[in-house]
Amino acid sequence: MAFGNVILDQPEAGIYLLTINRPKVLNALNWETVEDIEQAVKAVGADPGARVLLLTGAGDRAFVAGADITAMANYTPIQAKDYSLMALHAFRTLEDLPIPTIALVNGYCLGGGCELAMSCDWILASDKAVFGQPEVNLGVTPGFGGSQRLLRMVGKAMALELLTTGRQVKADEALHIGLVNHVIPAAELMERAMEQARLIASKGPVSVRLTKEVAQRGQDMDLFNACVLEGEVFGLTFSTEDQKEGMKAFVEKRPPRFTGK
Repeated sequence: MAFGNVILDQPEAGIYLLTINRPKVLNALNWETVEDIEQAVKAVGADPGARVLLLTGAGDRAFVAGADITAMANYTPIQAKDYSLMALHAFRTLEDLPIPTIALVNGYCLGGGCELAMSCDWILASDKAVFGQPEVNLGVTPGFGGSQRLLRMVGKAMALELLTTGRQVKADEALHIGLVNHVIPAAELMERAMEQARLIASKGPVSVRLTKEVAQRGQDMDLFNACVLEGEVFGLTFSTEDQKEGMKAFVEKRPPRFTGK
């Protein structure tokens, strides 16, 4: 599919790469770009062969430097609210994608960009990555979920420090506070991401999808009921061909041949 502000590629079977493609403005998010992101994510979700989605920004300066301030500076309160709700819906579409999603942060990842990255399941950062929620510098609050996702990722105290000071965080500190999973030399970021994507794609597709679903649903439940949910889904996997193949392959000491059924 063709989009105006993003590029959707499939570098290998089952692995999709979504690139925010506005490098002249450091991939800033305007209304059209956010709509493109949502439609591209839906296209991936409609492919039963999809296994992993990688998300990055064009160029080597920014993942996404934030929302397009020039485009929204003169919004009315209703327009600003509509923009926020539209972006929240788009980012939730990404969050709800049943396959793992990984943000590859290759530079500035600020404001709406940080909110977009946090909507992925986890973040791989280059050693040149810079994160932040600088909305207070503009006299506004985060509008795309930043105050809530950041709090859940790094804890209330650290989140409030970053949200109220607008302080930027380099890659090593982002790793230390739990915002990113790994820091990788910039030249190796895509290679390492593809290695991780291939590893995920080699696993049982049904079990990967159900594992993500259980983790997402369970995080907002009490521990007992979340564990009950896990047990129910564990039992459900025994109705699949992948379970039979996976365990048979283990006993026979050979690689499994998963079909996603």
